Amino acid sequence: MAGRDEQSEVTGAPMDASTRLSYERTILSHERTLLSWLRTGATLITFGFSIYKFFQIDLRRVGGEAAGAVIDPRWFAIIMTAAGVFSLVIATIQNSHYRIAVRRQGMRVPVSLGSLVSGLMAILGLLALAAAIFKW
Repeated sequence: MAGRDEQSEVTGAPMDASTRLSYERTILSHERTLLSWLRTGATLITFGFSIYKFFQIDLRRVGGEAAGAVIDPRWFAIIMTAAGVFSLVIATIQNSHYRIAVRRQGMRVPVSLGSLVSGLMAILGLLALAAAIFKW
């Protein structure tokens, strides 16, 4: 890609190297932001599901319910997992809007692998959320 001038898809005029590199830095910045949200969402989902399974095993061993807690461990796990899924979905949508905006300005934008991974992680988060809700 280096050394070759791209043409703007909107105007058809050739882009100079500094403009092209500016667009590429912007695209990569949005991708890094999505990956940061992916890491945060995955952590929330993992933490929530781990809390749920830990207390599920612990309560079976004790043979009862969590008494005296402000919030039930199961509901805490549901809230954490739902927050993780929500953050992944919102971050993926935001990244998509950024990419569309850059495309409208005339730059070719490659497919985001981060969006694909984020979508897959959101699906896994939904499965973890269903497991906590339906007590699987």
